[in-house]
Amino acid sequence: MTDFSTGLGKNAANHQALTPLQFIARTASVYPNRTSIIYDDLVHAPITYTWAQTYSRCRNLANGLRKLGIAKDDTVAIMAPNTPAMVEAAFGVPMSQGVLCTLNTRLDINALSFCLQHSETKVLIIDSEYANHVDLIEEAFPNLILIHATDRAFSEVKPFGKMSYEQLIEFGEFESEQTAQDFDLTTYPEDEWDAIALNYTSGTTGKPKGVVYHHRGATLNALSNILDWDMPKFNTYLWTLPLFHCNGWCFPWTVAERAGINVCLRQIDANLILQLIAKYNITHYCAAPIVHNMIAAGDESLKQNITHSVKGFVAGAPPSEAMLEKMEAMNFNITHVYGLTEVYGPVTICAEHDEWQQLSVSERASKKSRQGTASHLMTGFEVLRQGTNEPVAADGLEMGELALKGNMVMKGYLKNPKATEEAFEGGWFRTGDLGVKHADGYIKIMDRLKDIIISGGENISSIEIENALYKMPEVSSCGVVAASNDKWGEVPVAFIEIAQGATLTRDQVVEHCRQHLSKFKVPKHVIFCEIPKTSTGKIQKFELRNAAQSMANEEPKVMH
Repeated sequence: MTDFSTGLGKNAANHQALTPLQFIARTASVYPNRTSIIYDDLVHAPITYTWAQTYSRCRNLANGLRKLGIAKDDTVAIMAPNTPAMVEAAFGVPMSQGVLCTLNTRLDINALSFCLQHSETKVLIIDSEYANHVDLIEEAFPNLILIHATDRAFSEVKPFGKMSYEQLIEFGEFESEQTAQDFDLTTYPEDEWDAIALNYTSGTTGKPKGVVYHHRGATLNALSNILDWDMPKFNTYLWTLPLFHCNGWCFPWTVAERAGINVCLRQIDANLILQLIAKYNITHYCAAPIVHNMIAAGDESLKQNITHSVKGFVAGAPPSEAMLEKMEAMNFNITHVYGLTEVYGPVTICAEHDEWQQLSVSERASKKSRQGTASHLMTGFEVLRQGTNEPVAADGLEMGELALKGNMVMKGYLKNPKATEEAFEGGWFRTGDLGVKHADGYIKIMDRLKDIIISGGENISSIEIENALYKMPEVSSCGVVAASNDKWGEVPVAFIEIAQGATLTRDQVVEHCRQHLSKFKVPKHVIFCEIPKTSTGKIQKFELRNAAQSMANEEPKVMH
């Protein structure tokens, strides 16, 4: 046997830690004058930066943070909309050797305080838009260094904190080229297993968990995005996806590697989005179903100005037939991806086949609604029989739990070894989602473990009912949960948000469901209301479950 090990070990010449920080350094060197960031609200003059300028600002940010005392593994949090500061933080914070914690902008003060305390945040960059939290934060965390991020959209907010974000950038300017070069030698991690970011789960059923990302996973997910999308160089990416959500699904690092343009977006507004797509020839964007529905329902005259093809990733729910038809009419190509906070964002993709284009819209939507197969750089995606490592039959019928494994799975939960151990039991990360595997190997989610409705001993998938409801063009958004029932144990309850300008009755909903579902799956209660959603567009089913509890054993009815 040939010895391929002795004298052939790792050394500085042949082994360096993977990190997405290399992407911006290379792009700034090779394409310094290409545009990196555009920030345009169509009211004020646009702000633009080149990749050389962005790289310089990120280095200054990192050096400024070090001057404030940030060292290895110190947490730097940021609470801001999708502004240039958020893009810069994806590079500047880890360059300082700190760990980036992008905070959900919808957090109330109690949840925000928990995250700041649990993460032991040393510096908090907070946008003017969330200035209402500042007094309470200063009172609760007197040693926390606050940095005020502001721009012309919120110029009326009085200055707060130690300094402004732009003052921090100036504070970090290097005294000489030599000090800058010395600094650059310390920006990359010694170990690719080092933490790069901390993301908190939604915490809808208790305190949120702190999910720790490493440099290796961030690098590979950023590259996987490119491969999954066949993303070319010099793309133009619109930030419709919150940058706080899984670090923007790792797309700040993806766009940097491709020398693309980040078009920042403070406010999610359908008509603003349509105008920016046309004005800047947007090529790519990611968004939850709610944002896609908003775009599809936007001003028709603005749609006419979009004359090029646009690619969109959708996650959180499969693309509905109605939405897909509207987006395709606009020359938008929508691809369904799947992931969780624990896996850096999207790690599976419903990879399309050419022959799908020959199918009807309904048939194509059915194909594209599946979670599909593992991304290029994800090792394993499987449906396992509960409590085992044994895959279910690839028959599209046998249900099991979706499980993932690979280099794009989190490092673990911060300060929670028990939850970390449970999450990785058996060598897989079990998602809590139930699904089936089809004969072509594509996987489809059927429900969350906790969302399965057991009625009269039969398992009912809430997602199956929701998919049927989304076939109705009048349905803008919907969620199906269980209500307790003495006779059946549980019965399905449908909460429906009606599309703007449309009308819908309970009888119409029930009749439609009878045409597409078995009788026992037809919702027993139909409630028309505004559907509660998270900031990422996911339906807050725990709120719907709470509302449904009051309907136990009630006669079927409709509520407004």
